[in-house]
Amino acid sequence: MTSPLATGKVTMSDVARHAKVSRTAVSFALSDPEHPSVSAETRQRILEAVADLGYRPNAGARALASRRSDWYGLVTEIVTAPFAVNIIKGAQDRAWHDRRFVLIASSEGDGDMEEAAVEKLLEQRVEGLLYAATWHRAVKVPDIAHEVPTVLVNCFDADGVLPSIVPDEVAGGRRATERLLAAGHRRIGLITFDSDIPAAIGRRDGYSSALRAAGGDLDDELVVGGGATATDGYAAAVRLLDLPVPPTAIFCANDRMAMGAYDAIKERGLTIPGDISVVGFDNQELISAYLRPSLTTVALPFEEMGARGVDLLSELTSGQVTGPLQVVVDCPLVERSSVRP
Repeated sequence: MTSPLATGKVTMSDVARHAKVSRTAVSFALSDPEHPSVSAETRQRILEAVADLGYRPNAGARALASRRSDWYGLVTEIVTAPFAVNIIKGAQDRAWHDRRFVLIASSEGDGDMEEAAVEKLLEQRVEGLLYAATWHRAVKVPDIAHEVPTVLVNCFDADGVLPSIVPDEVAGGRRATERLLAAGHRRIGLITFDSDIPAAIGRRDGYSSALRAAGGDLDDELVVGGGATATDGYAAAVRLLDLPVPPTAIFCANDRMAMGAYDAIKERGLTIPGDISVVGFDNQELISAYLRPSLTTVALPFEEMGARGVDLLSELTSGQVTGPLQVVVDCPLVERSSVRP
């Protein structure tokens, strides 16, 4: 007869025979370390048998029996995108702290693939889902996601039903502008997005509120729509620099546009931050840390949003929700070298 060690298919019954106990005792000992019907001596014998035989519990069977799998699913559009990686890291680190694990599925922004990804994760009996977007917006998740607790990360439910974790765009825009005000600037340009996405609205509102709080007047000619790319940022910065009275500082609504603004400023023979200060937004490190001078920017808290998503999902799966169903996460300033002292 072939031994279970030879086939690698060690069962609970094999463990029971090896430990000279009932299969029920093995089940109790492994599923509930404090089960009153299993003595400490018997439990120790069972654990030694598990180690001797290399037994690994069947996760699917255990999930069915306990209605817990210790797995969360995470669906995101592009797993390899820089921001998605940080969301994944935050979620995985926080889940691991709670001895849970995250299964990751990429949807590539395709609706059919997204639904299939959710379906596959549910087949693995995940206890809950994180749905993460690469940019902040309203989303419509597949209907089947409602079968388990689901938390949206860096996006919010268009139907207003599912809880979400989103960045504080307004506070981030205000913080960027306040940094320039603190450096003595009063004529501050804003290069913003053309579209009315939450980032555009929130960051502009933060800019406006900071100027008002400082007693300044809002000047529409200092606000230029610039798309979202470095090329857009360059064109917008040229328009600002061509004004009869150009700004002494520019707040760019993302780091890519700040990169374009750098080129426009340097083409005029101006220096950063000597002649003009620049602040970005996103903290896209492949850009902000390697521009010369390095870019002072406001960070989108992707890693923290991933972690907070797991926290909220844990509350939902345990039935112990204690906070609001939309969590707004602060966007901190990352100080570098593009604002004059």
